[in-house]
Amino acid sequence: MPHQKPLSLILLSIIPLLFILTQAQSPTAPAPAPSGPIDIFAILKKEGQYNTFIKFLNESQVGNQINNQVNNSNQGMTVFAPSDNAFNNLPSGTLNQLNDQQKVQLILNHVIPKFYTFDDLQTVSNPVRTQATGPKGEPFGLNFTGSNNQVNVSSGSVVTNIYNAIRKDPPLAVFQLDKVLVPSQFTDPSSDDDAPAPTKPKNGTSNDKTTADEPSPASNTKPNDAKRISGGILGLVCGVFLMATLS
Repeated sequence: MPHQKPLSLILLSIIPLLFILTQAQSPTAPAPAPSGPIDIFAILKKEGQYNTFIKFLNESQVGNQINNQVNNSNQGMTVFAPSDNAFNNLPSGTLNQLNDQQKVQLILNHVIPKFYTFDDLQTVSNPVRTQATGPKGEPFGLNFTGSNNQVNVSSGSVVTNIYNAIRKDPPLAVFQLDKVLVPSQFTDPSSDDDAPAPTKPKNGTSNDKTTADEPSPASNTKPNDAKRISGGILGLVCGVFLMATLS
């Protein structure tokens, strides 16, 4: 009688074959669904400490502009997001003193119409133009200085460190700030003028006074000279009268 293999050995030899057949017949795993469009509001809400900045992005429509640009063009953007603590640390009344146009300018001063990585900001050419402009179209700019993997940003009136990137993938980079980048144009109104106003002369230094202090020709005559001239004229008159009498 032929030798029979144990049933267990037969099953062990069949299991790998069944596994191969099962994998071959199973449908291909679906590819991961593509991520949705970039949404600056969703990015900031996920972090949970940018409620004030989100509010201004919404009221000024700047947030929608950012979303439209990064999703519908090849132009990247960089956003510097002040935390809620940054807004709370502003001097009292700072935001209330701004009109609607200035509030928009304030938010746009935190947006650069180009994608920058953290390393880019260490060597970027200053000043870097922001989305904010003045009443005459003059651009607002930021200045960056970097050393030892640390980057500072200055608006001209505020200087702060750039902290971790909330988002660092193109086309949108978002960096955290602990201060609000108030434009220098808000704190120095004369920077919006074409030329500084003329300085009013101080007392004793005006051109009019200098002219008034210059002596007139008559005042150059000395008192003794005046007496001699008067005496000469009197003598001449007396001489003429005497000659007329003798004749």
